Amino acid sequence: MKTFPNIFSRVVLLATFSVICFTPKAFSASRPNIIFILADDLGYMDIGANNPKTFYETPNIDGIAKSGMRFTQGYSACSVCSPTRASIMTGKYPPRVRVTNFIGGKRTGKMLPAPFEDHLALEEFTIAESLRAGGYTNFFAGKWHLGKEKFIPSAQGFDVGLQDNAPFGYPEGNVPPPSDKEADGKTSDYIANLAVKFIEANRDKPFFAYLPFQAPHIPIKARADLIEKYKRKAEAATPDVWGNEGANKVRLIQNQANYAAMLEQFDTAIGRVIAALKANDIAQKTIVVFMSDNGGLSTAEGHPTSNLPLRAGKGWPYEAGVRVPFIISAPGITKPGSVCETPVISTDYYPTLLQLAGLPLLPEQHKDGMSLVTLLKGGELPQRPLFWHYPHYANQGGGPCGAVRDGDWKLVEWYEDGRLELFNIRDDMAETKNLADQNPDKVKKLHAQLIAWRKEVNAVMPTPYNQAVGEKSGNAKKAKPPTPGQKKP
Repeated sequence: MKTFPNIFSRVVLLATFSVICFTPKAFSASRPNIIFILADDLGYMDIGANNPKTFYETPNIDGIAKSGMRFTQGYSACSVCSPTRASIMTGKYPPRVRVTNFIGGKRTGKMLPAPFEDHLALEEFTIAESLRAGGYTNFFAGKWHLGKEKFIPSAQGFDVGLQDNAPFGYPEGNVPPPSDKEADGKTSDYIANLAVKFIEANRDKPFFAYLPFQAPHIPIKARADLIEKYKRKAEAATPDVWGNEGANKVRLIQNQANYAAMLEQFDTAIGRVIAALKANDIAQKTIVVFMSDNGGLSTAEGHPTSNLPLRAGKGWPYEAGVRVPFIISAPGITKPGSVCETPVISTDYYPTLLQLAGLPLLPEQHKDGMSLVTLLKGGELPQRPLFWHYPHYANQGGGPCGAVRDGDWKLVEWYEDGRLELFNIRDDMAETKNLADQNPDKVKKLHAQLIAWRKEVNAVMPTPYNQAVGEKSGNAKKAKPPTPGQKKP
């Protein structure tokens, strides 16, 4: 239920923003268009721009990097999907909006995971609502995963008429019929078709098209001809090699034909969207953003990709779980083919897009984001810490944890036993050397930062299972935790 203060704040925010933005200039076609392409579980090392030796072929994604700026240390706000999606929409860290796990996640372990919301609150003034207030026509097609029914994209700033097929959403029309599901099982081609039609119909006015594709998330689905192509390519690739991450095995080689095929189909769909911008003569006035909601899947559920040299993958606090492809192409602002090594995070998109659109910033909304426009212009930003909080059990083997990165240093805290790990990311991006014992002062400082941040954002912590059940039943001694990985009843 909405509280009066939140509703009042939202009305004041919208009214203030409207006074500033609802001018003839705000509706001028001179405002840049924005295409935001979000991949689902795409690893940092899966694209050619980040990894020239990748097994996969991603020429269109690489083309976006060639036209803009590639961030080599760009992060998602979480190692699983819904929290990162919430951070993009709100400019806030996931704990602030209480979306700290993928919506629907129910795993438990030695601790009772923290409670979390199954939707993004309507009180949040999303980036879509901000842009719409500034004169933009908004479009959505793909995976929402931030709530259903009254919490669908059309309730959060995107145009009405969306079919609610939670966690997905598409404009009204025919979803690919059964005969097409084998050829376009992840709807990559369908999303591209819808986006191209939208671009053609709105070429003469500023628009914001948010395209959260389903690929390359499992289950793996791709055209048969592409699968055969990569099966032939895999014959010359290195056979499977495995390592271990905790109790899980982890893939160390990229050679999966089905995954490669799905990724090519996704990449080709992106190419069609970019081609539509050129065909309608608006490429030079369109900002294109590309990122993934979290790292590649390597430790469970089929182990489709390898993230080496980054450690682990989706569901883990290590680099492969949160360092993602992160690209912004802003014609006339970004130098084509430029590279930035400054650590940035998905909360930064909100203020960045507002500034690129010539709209006022809303610091009380996107309070955890920093505009990256200075970086896009080749400048520098002051160093700041980045934070993560995941008080849950991941399907991929990771457990309740938190992390902070400040400069070259990264601290990981495991909530079950309080274990602390310290890594120097500049010297050891693979996070193979835990330097906690050698640097107690650094550990103390970073841990204090992490604790203070959790307090600031009102982060909810997991609870020891015996304590949680015992408090509820009045008999903690009889309470027993479920088997690790078991779903909560």
